[in-house]
Amino acid sequence: MSQEILQSPEPEVAFLNGTYTEALALTREARDYVALQEKAERKGLTPADQLVASCESMRITTRLTQVMAWLMIQRAVQAGEMTRDEARQPEHRLGAKDICETSEPAAPAELPPRMSDLLQRSRALYERVARLDSLLDA
Repeated sequence: MSQEILQSPEPEVAFLNGTYTEALALTREARDYVALQEKAERKGLTPADQLVASCESMRITTRLTQVMAWLMIQRAVQAGEMTRDEARQPEHRLGAKDICETSEPAAPAELPPRMSDLLQRSRALYERVARLDSLLDA
């Protein structure tokens, strides 16, 4: 799946569109969780765990924001609005790796199951997009 996908237009478009659709759905799911469910789930946590949950909520948001921004750049390349060379510039690459690649909470904590699920899924998506981003250097 390495360079062949990034060199032939049809599979790349289909693959990136699928990843975009998945990322958008996960972003909406995370938004709905934060807006509708997270506050109620945090009530049962200790103050220390509430603080960790706040940090981890921001980690989810950061991962998904970085992924969506990167995918939008790739869509701009596909649409001819940006060149591949422009997309390779540091400001257009996947960022916040020090925050997003961390898999452990900021401190040991008992996190709500839904948050743990979103953390795991957002990390898996971020890692997959990071692999795609690294192919831009090849």
